[in-house]
Amino acid sequence: MSDSDTANYPQPDNPPRTGDEKRVLVFLNEVAGGRKLLGACSEMASAGADYFGLIAPQNEPEVGQMVDPDQARDSAQSRVDVTSQVLGEFGIASVGGVMDPDPPLALDDAIRATDPDRILLSCLYETRFGPLRRDFVDWARSRYEIPIEHIPVRVDDDGVNWDITHTLVVATKTINSQELVSRLLERAEKGPHRYTFIAPRSGEVSREEICENLARTLSAMYDKEIDATGQPMSPDPLTAIRNANAHYRLDDILISTLKGEKSEWIEQGLVQEAEKLTGKPVEHVESSGRRARVPATRAAALAAVGPDNETEEEEA
Repeated sequence: MSDSDTANYPQPDNPPRTGDEKRVLVFLNEVAGGRKLLGACSEMASAGADYFGLIAPQNEPEVGQMVDPDQARDSAQSRVDVTSQVLGEFGIASVGGVMDPDPPLALDDAIRATDPDRILLSCLYETRFGPLRRDFVDWARSRYEIPIEHIPVRVDDDGVNWDITHTLVVATKTINSQELVSRLLERAEKGPHRYTFIAPRSGEVSREEICENLARTLSAMYDKEIDATGQPMSPDPLTAIRNANAHYRLDDILISTLKGEKSEWIEQGLVQEAEKLTGKPVEHVESSGRRARVPATRAAALAAVGPDNETEEEEA
């Protein structure tokens, strides 16, 4: 990878080894976050891991192709930022960076950069690459002597888990609003749910703000043991919905817009177009700009990670 490819983004800080510290490389090939990924990191942290390096290739993820190809670098950095903030909300400090667009080259670079003792590969059940369509996980396990754990991005198993309602959530300005988070939790109380979040670009909301808000919402889901993943950079909402519908077994769609303000999505008929395109029920939630509350335990964990991750503590 050329210096210009990563010049605008921080690379993982890799301090020299000073003793028996345990280092974990988390390779984010597809999406940000994931309850299983959080669980694996939490177990390793409890077992003594004290360095977590998060790396994402500048690729176009296979899942749903929900990333604008022109925004591959921003998307990769967003995967890192969201996952880092989710880990921080549960008391796990991490560093991160983006690497080569080619996942095998990126993994090579990431291992050199972080010198890990364990590797977590977050990718599809079957992620293949190259002209021979080699299996990425098998290739990595045969190439490196470092223990590798595959954290599968769930897509294929959606087709057999009919007892779980898979909802696509489309939101940007309101992705961490109290109304939206409450509605998602309310739905999950009535029956098992999984949520996939996509956040189309908005000139009024920065990438960094979207990442922070998505991370908070994912963390709220994980608090209640609800599976959820997300992609903070997507193309226009209807295209993102079309791509997600082509790759996931979706049961329904929830679109969230800002209350008391003209919504371009609604004026353009996004709800009706999504219903027509997918044949799925679409719910529209109007949300205020008020952020969802952060449980006191998670606010304390954030403060413990470091000043950059502190947030105002609120009662649940």
